[in-house]
Amino acid sequence: MTTVLPQKSGTYTFASQPRTVPQRKKYRDPLAQQNQAPAPYGNIMYDRRIVRGNTYAQHTLPATAQPDPIEIQRQQEIRRRKIAAKRAKAQLRPASPEAVEGRKHIDVQTELYLEELSDRVEEADVDCQTDAFLDRPPTPLFIPAKTGLDVATQIYDGDLFDFEIEVKPILEVLVGKTVEQALLEVMEEEELANLRSQQREFEELRNAELVETQRLEEQERRHRGEKERRMKQQRETLKKERETADKIAARAFAQSYLADLIPSVFGTLNDNGYFFDPVERDVELGFLPWIMEQVEKKIDTSILSRTVLDAIIRDVVIQRSAAYFQLQESQQDTVAEAAAQQLEEEIAAKEDTSEKPEEQQESAEATEDPAGETTNPPAEEEDGDEDEE
Repeated sequence: MTTVLPQKSGTYTFASQPRTVPQRKKYRDPLAQQNQAPAPYGNIMYDRRIVRGNTYAQHTLPATAQPDPIEIQRQQEIRRRKIAAKRAKAQLRPASPEAVEGRKHIDVQTELYLEELSDRVEEADVDCQTDAFLDRPPTPLFIPAKTGLDVATQIYDGDLFDFEIEVKPILEVLVGKTVEQALLEVMEEEELANLRSQQREFEELRNAELVETQRLEEQERRHRGEKERRMKQQRETLKKERETADKIAARAFAQSYLADLIPSVFGTLNDNGYFFDPVERDVELGFLPWIMEQVEKKIDTSILSRTVLDAIIRDVVIQRSAAYFQLQESQQDTVAEAAAQQLEEEIAAKEDTSEKPEEQQESAEATEDPAGETTNPPAEEEDGDEDEE
């Protein structure tokens, strides 16, 4: 077994920083113990720093040397087994049954002397004062009352063993066991040396196989790359051949399709007017729109002049009709006055019929002639107005 020992320089001296003593509780807290880290080793029998077995056959290595991986793996395996055994033992340990409904378990003191349980830490006040009296003697140590019965054993001569006689087999067993243990350790060391040599040979063989495997993998990779490159070239060649065949077929189809397409296209364009005479197109797009615009302007001017003339004629007719209406009213008034005068003369003539019949007849004729002359001119004027309208 190989152990790494630190290199020492000078005399070994122990030095530790002073520290306060932590306060310990009176009773254990199960919840705190579960979350608390495990306590450091207190027994050197379980301290890993203590070397066991034969120390003469150990190979000491400097502190800078690498530890043996097999030893580290073995220690880890032993530690794993111990933890698994401890866990299995904890699971197989009989536990207290669960409390019945309505009750619960409580902690019970099993010490010889009962102590008062309290969550509050005991506190005490200490004072110092000078006093004339003497100091009080120290309180004697409390010793609880003795309980139980004392039991004694009587030893007679010959009851105890003889050291010289009976210790010899024990010594032989111890020496034989020690020698056997030493032989076992030597055999174990030899076995470890053999294991290391076998491991070294296995590592050399594995490294050689690994190199051969890498060489074969590299060769396979090159073959695979070459194969993929050849396949890619073949695919590209086939693709180009397909594209060439497609282009040739497309060109032949285009030529066969365009053979009859060009005449039909030119005929359609000619029918739709894309091919035209420039003079005719200039006349249609330049001269005819200009002449139509001029005609439209002339027509608009004549319509405007007619509209203005109609408005003037309408105003003249309205004025003439108003004048004729006033003239007609004045003539009607004259006729009414003449009729009233004639009526008065007839009444006067009836009264004088007996005296002057002839004079009445003449006056009647005279009255009829002026009425006829006054009534004829308005009729002629009305005819003239109608002709003017």
